[in-house]
Amino acid sequence: MSTKSAKHIRDKWRSKSWYMVVAPSFFGNIELGSIPAQEEQMLIDRVVEATLYDITGDFSHHYLKMFFQIHKIEGKTARTLFKGHEYSRDFLRSLVRRRTTKVDGLFNLSTKDGFKLRISVSALTLSRIKTSQEQFIRDMMEKIIRDKATALTLDQFVQEMVLGKIASDIYNQAKIIAPLRHVGIRKSKLIAAPTELPKEAPVSELDDTEPEAEAEAPAQ
Repeated sequence: MSTKSAKHIRDKWRSKSWYMVVAPSFFGNIELGSIPAQEEQMLIDRVVEATLYDITGDFSHHYLKMFFQIHKIEGKTARTLFKGHEYSRDFLRSLVRRRTTKVDGLFNLSTKDGFKLRISVSALTLSRIKTSQEQFIRDMMEKIIRDKATALTLDQFVQEMVLGKIASDIYNQAKIIAPLRHVGIRKSKLIAAPTELPKEAPVSELDDTEPEAEAEAPAQ
C-alpha cells in the first residue's frame, strides 16, 4: 500500500466519531458496543445485532439473537428500539427430531401501546400427533399470545417473550392436548411503530425469576 493510500485511510477514520450503542431501557440500557460514523444522522435506523447472553450474562441465552434499531442520538450515546429476535440456526436445527410433530404458528398482533409485531411460535411434540391436535395447539398459541399483546406494552411483551414467560404459558396449556418437548417463540419482528413513540420507562433490571427463553419438557 502506498504512503498516500495509507494516509487517506488514516484520515478517513480520524474524521469519524465513536458512539456507544445501548439497549432499550427495559433491558437496563446495557452497552452493546461502539460504532463509528462521520455524522450522527448516518446511524439513525441502523440495526445492531447482539445475543440475549450479552444482555443477561446468562450463557444459556447465547442462542437467542437480538436485533435493535438505532432511533436517537444523545451526545455520544445511540439509543435503540427493539427490532426483533430469532433462534440461532444451530439451536433451531438441534430441536428437530424424527417421528415427532412441529406445530408452527405465525401471528401478526398489536401491543397495548400500538406497536405491531409478527411472531413465530413453535411447539415440538414427543411423538407424532393428529392434525386436529395440531390445530388445537395452534389456536391455543394464538389466543394466549393475542391476550398477552392486548394487555401488555411493547416493553412488557418483549421481556415476557424473550425470557420465556409466554412460551411457558403456552406449554402449560398445550401439554394437556399432547405431550410436548419444547415450546418457544423462535422469531419476532417489529413491523410498525406508533407515530409518536412512548416515553422510555425507567431503567430496571431484568426479572431473573422468569423462566428461561423457552419451555422444555422435564427430563425423562
